[in-house]
Amino acid sequence: MPSAGIVPRRAVQLAALFAMMVAFTAQLLGALLPVIPLFIAASVVNLGLDLVLQHKQPGLLAVLGRIRFDVTVRQLLRDMLILVGLLHIDGINPLEEQAPLTITLLLFYGTHFVCQAVAVLVRRTRSLPFVTRNIDASALRLTDAPPRILSRQTGRRLLRFSVPTTTGMMLTAITTDAFWGGIGLAVSLALSAGGTLYLGTWLLPKKRVANEKQALEWLDNWLAEYRPTVGMYFSGGSSSAYQANMWLSTLAGLDGNPIIVLRERFMVQKIEATDVPIVCIPKVANLMRLEHSTLKVLLHPANSGKTSQILRIPSIKHAFTNHGESDKLSSCNPYAKAYDEVWVAGPAARDRYQLADIGVEDKDVIEVGRPQLAPIKPYTGAPAGRLTTVLYAPTWEGWDGNPGNTSVILAGENIVRELLADENVRLLYKPHPMTGSVDPRAGAANTRIQAMIAEANTRRSGARPGPEAAAELARCAEELNALTTSAFRKSADELERMRLQGTPEEGRAAAVAAAVTAWEEAYWNSFPEWEHRIIVTARPGIFSCFNEADVLISDVSSVVSDYLTSEKPYAVANTSGMSEDDFRVNFPTVRAATILTPEAAEVAGLLDAVRNPEKDTLAAERAELKEHLLGPSDPPSSVRFNQAALALCTKADERRIRMENRLSGIPGQRSQEDVDTSETAENQDNGASDATAAV
Repeated sequence: MPSAGIVPRRAVQLAALFAMMVAFTAQLLGALLPVIPLFIAASVVNLGLDLVLQHKQPGLLAVLGRIRFDVTVRQLLRDMLILVGLLHIDGINPLEEQAPLTITLLLFYGTHFVCQAVAVLVRRTRSLPFVTRNIDASALRLTDAPPRILSRQTGRRLLRFSVPTTTGMMLTAITTDAFWGGIGLAVSLALSAGGTLYLGTWLLPKKRVANEKQALEWLDNWLAEYRPTVGMYFSGGSSSAYQANMWLSTLAGLDGNPIIVLRERFMVQKIEATDVPIVCIPKVANLMRLEHSTLKVLLHPANSGKTSQILRIPSIKHAFTNHGESDKLSSCNPYAKAYDEVWVAGPAARDRYQLADIGVEDKDVIEVGRPQLAPIKPYTGAPAGRLTTVLYAPTWEGWDGNPGNTSVILAGENIVRELLADENVRLLYKPHPMTGSVDPRAGAANTRIQAMIAEANTRRSGARPGPEAAAELARCAEELNALTTSAFRKSADELERMRLQGTPEEGRAAAVAAAVTAWEEAYWNSFPEWEHRIIVTARPGIFSCFNEADVLISDVSSVVSDYLTSEKPYAVANTSGMSEDDFRVNFPTVRAATILTPEAAEVAGLLDAVRNPEKDTLAAERAELKEHLLGPSDPPSSVRFNQAALALCTKADERRIRMENRLSGIPGQRSQEDVDTSETAENQDNGASDATAAV
C-alpha cells in the first residue's frame, strides 16, 4: 500500500502534466479563434510552467521525452502556435512583418542546435579515462568547466533563451507592432549565438585538456613516481560507500604508499575525507595498467561484479577484508576463495569459514582483528545517572528474504514500545541506511517506529541545553565541513573537481579526526539527556552511538561483533523462527547476548541487568566472546593488520622474482634488459660492417 507522502506527490505530478496539456490547448484555441487575452495568457503560462518543471520536476519531464515530446519539441510547438496566432491577428502583415520574424526564429533554432553540437564536443574533450582525488593533476592542463546552462542543460538553455522571444511576440500581439517581436527575437538570437561562441572557446588549445593518450601516459608516470605498495579496491552503488569509508583510517596507517582504486566515477565524491590518493579507472583495459606498477597488495572490503576484473592481474596479491563480520551467510561468501587471503577479525570467523566448507583453505585465513574499533570506549559499569541509554540498531532485510535478517519487520515496533514504556530509558534509534530498499514492509515498519519515537518525545519534558550548545554545534559543524567538504561551483565537472581536490594539505587527516571528535561531543551536548533520538544521518557514526549507549539491541550483524569490543551488555532479536538454543548454536555472536523474542517481553529483564550489574550473568561470557570474535588485544589490531599487509607484500615480491627467474630460464624467453643489450651489440656490429663495406 503506498505511503501517505507518495499519493499527493503523484497527484501533483499528474496535475502539472494536465496543466501543461490545458495550456497547449488554450494556446491553440486562442491562436485560431483568435482570442488575444486567452492566447497571451496561455503562451506565458505554458512557457512558465515548463521552466518551473525543469527545475522542480525534471524526472517528470523525462517521461515526456520518452514519448518523443521533449523540451525541444514542446518549445518549437509553442513558437509555431505563436506564429499561427499572429497570423490571425488583424493589423500584422504576414509578408512584410511576420516573414522576417519567422526567418529570425529559424536562425535562433539553428544556433541552438549548433550550440548543442558544440556542447557534445566540449563534454567529450573534458572526459578523461580516469578521475583522481588527492593527487596533483595540474600537468593534465585542467581548467574550469563551462557554464552548465551552455554545456549540459540543453532544455533549460532553450527555455531561458526563448523568454525574450515569447515576451516580444506577446507585445506584438498586444500592439500589432512587429518591432517588439523583432527585438525579442534579436535578444534570443544574440544570447544563443554568443553562448555558442563562448562555449566554443573550450575547444581552443588554451582551454583544452590532455587527450586520452596523454592522460594515460601521465597516469603511468604518476604511478612510477608515487610507487604505490598497498591499496583498497572498491566498486559499488551510491549507498554502499560506507563499506569503503570504514577502512580509510586503517589504510592510511599502513606502512608503504597506500592508494584507493575505484571503478565508478560518482564514487570519487562519496569517499569521505582522506589524505590517501584516489584513482578511479572505469574501463577494464585501462585498469590493467596497474599490472606494470609497483602495487603489490589490494584490500577488498566488498564483493562486486567488477571485482573479478582486477583479480585478473597476477602480480597483485588480493586480500578480502569485508566491511564487517557476522554469523550471516554473507560473511562466508564462496566468492572469498577467489582471493589470495581472507582477513578476519578473530578465531570465530576462521571457524566459520571452515564450517561453511566453501573452498577457503585454513592457511589462507589471516586473523588481523578490527583496527577501526579503537575509538570504542570500554564498559565502566552501571549507568551513572537516572536514565539508561539504549541503542537500537537493527540491520536491513538483505537480499534472500530470510525473516531472521532484520528485526524491524516482526519485532521492531514491539521492542521500541517496550523501551518507550520505561520512563527511565533514553532511546537512540539508528536503522541501517538500506532498510526498506528490498522489502517495503521493512520501510513501512521503520516509518512507524520513527513516528512512535517522535510521539513519545512529545510526552517528555525537562531542562534543555542553552543556546550556547547549539552555537557550539554549529561552529563545530562549520569547521568540520570546511575540512571535509570541497566547495564546488554548480557548473563544476569532474576535471574542475580534480583540479580543486589536488594534493591535500599536510596534517589534514589529523585535523579531520579532531574535528569529528569535537563535532560528536557537541552533537550529544546539544540535546537534552532525556530526549529520544532518531539517527538516520551518517554522523554521528555508529561508534559514537556505542560510546553513548549503556546497552545495545540489534540483529545478527557486524554491529554486534563491533559492539562487543566494549564488553557492554547487549541483546539480539531472534526473528528466525528457531528456538533460543538453536539460535545460540547457529549464531555464535549471540552466545553472550540476551535473546529477544518477536514479542520483546525480555526487554524489562535486560534493563534490570544493565542497571544492576550483580544481576548481569553474561559479563564473563562477553569478555571471552570478545577475544573469540576479535582476537587478542596484544599486539593491537592495528599492528597485526599492518604485519599482515607487509607479509602479503613480501609474497607478491617473491612471486615476481620467481616469474623473472622462470622466464630467464626458458629458451627463447629473454628479459627486456637482455633484449636491449643484444640489440645494442647488433647495431654496433652492423655499423662496423657498413664502415668496412664503405672502405
